[in-house]
Amino acid sequence: MFSSLQAFELTETNRDWLIHRPAEIATYLVLALMLRFALHRMIDRMTRPREPSDKPAMLRPLRERAPRGVKEAMVNERRAQRARTIGSVLKSTVSIVVLIWVVLQVLAVLGVNVAPFIASAGVIGVALGFGAQNLVRDFLSGIFMLLEDQYGVGDVVDLGEAVGTVETVGLRVTTIRDVNGTLWYCRNGEIVRVGNMSQGYAVAVVDLPIAHAANVQRACEVALEAVTEAAKSDAIAVDVLEPPELLGVNSVTAESVTLRITARTKPGRQWAVQRTFARAALSAFEHYDIDAPYLSVLSSARSTN
Repeated sequence: MFSSLQAFELTETNRDWLIHRPAEIATYLVLALMLRFALHRMIDRMTRPREPSDKPAMLRPLRERAPRGVKEAMVNERRAQRARTIGSVLKSTVSIVVLIWVVLQVLAVLGVNVAPFIASAGVIGVALGFGAQNLVRDFLSGIFMLLEDQYGVGDVVDLGEAVGTVETVGLRVTTIRDVNGTLWYCRNGEIVRVGNMSQGYAVAVVDLPIAHAANVQRACEVALEAVTEAAKSDAIAVDVLEPPELLGVNSVTAESVTLRITARTKPGRQWAVQRTFARAALSAFEHYDIDAPYLSVLSSARSTN
């Protein structure tokens, strides 16, 4: 009688370990896979626009600072890369959370006390966080840059050591192409300040040096008239947002008197406007015999000799 009961108990124990617990573990694994798949699909739908020109659903609540007047393809690429990067962060977070949940559930099914594991994981997490603090700082900085849309693909930015056009924005590294064609890799955690020259509007600043002997009032009138006409040209008319403004004499040195003219332009177009204004003003100075500073010094030296 006793042996039969013992056999019955052993059979129940085997049934629990060979059938019930594996089935429960398999159920948790299937639920975890289904949950991960569903959440990833939802994230993909939120980060992918229905049409190429549409804004992804995930970016609609977030502020967008894309520069005005740029090509639609560039704006779409900026949005797509921003949405992909944010989506990859969300996917990784979902996968890690689901993995931790299923591991804890499996350990509980096996009858393992998870409290020591949680404590050990906390200690290991602190150690890893301390050892990889630069990497963590890069990732956190990249996340906040993306959420705040401090800059994006196609923006002209000044990051201190590197100045140029943004080509890619990642969670850890931002790449910038400067005017010489050099590609700079900037760690997001090392970026202390960002100067974005592609947001809102820009200002074209033109400094025009003239000789001390020149008529300053006449030079101001000639320069303002020249750049006002140049602003109406087909090449830059769409880029100039406001009429040029003459600020007057900006500086006086031993060699020259410098006049300054400014104009509000579309972001990223200030340099083209500056070149056009400078060319127009210098041509007008030459036409109205307003001497350049170094030409005046050279003429005085020749007459002295």
